[in-house]
Amino acid sequence: MKALVTNEAPDFTATAVMPDNSFNEEFKLSDMRGRYVLLFFYPLDFTFVCPSEIIAFHKAVEQFKEKKCEVVGVSVDSHFTHLAWKNTPVDNGGIGNIQFPLVADLDKSISENYGVLLDAGIALRGLYLIDKEGVIRHQVVNDLPLGRSVAEALRMLDALQFTEEFGDVCPANWKKGDDAMAPTAEGVAKYLAEHAND
Repeated sequence: MKALVTNEAPDFTATAVMPDNSFNEEFKLSDMRGRYVLLFFYPLDFTFVCPSEIIAFHKAVEQFKEKKCEVVGVSVDSHFTHLAWKNTPVDNGGIGNIQFPLVADLDKSISENYGVLLDAGIALRGLYLIDKEGVIRHQVVNDLPLGRSVAEALRMLDALQFTEEFGDVCPANWKKGDDAMAPTAEGVAKYLAEHAND
């Protein structure tokens, strides 16, 4: 698998189930230019870890939108299966009426282009933070049994937006409101002198 960070996000046009449960047969990633995008892949509908992640992203979707970031999920299932899963109650293993698009990657080309397609024909848990220019700035890929952290995805979005606005860089465990550091030898020395024992 190749790291895609600093590269333009591979574009795609596919059918997606939209928040209102309509089918958008011309859903195109590049149509979201000018906004941040959190694009994540998951293995299959009606499985185990996947609904917990999707519901967690759904619960945080307004936090992403406040930061001008769209959330988009992708799996190799059809749009019909996506809709059936949305129409299945949460207490029966469904995801309910989540409020972000679910893209159908039935021919598996999107998963392949992002480097997350397994030989078994399903995708690893890839997550990509794409900036307003369509460039991937962060990626993380988990094995199938390992669910992702929505809080970490939000933290990375905050970090990206902070460094874009102020030019400073975000050290380990940085979160919004914390001190950052100037990207110079003096900046590193100053930051470490103040925070090395934190």
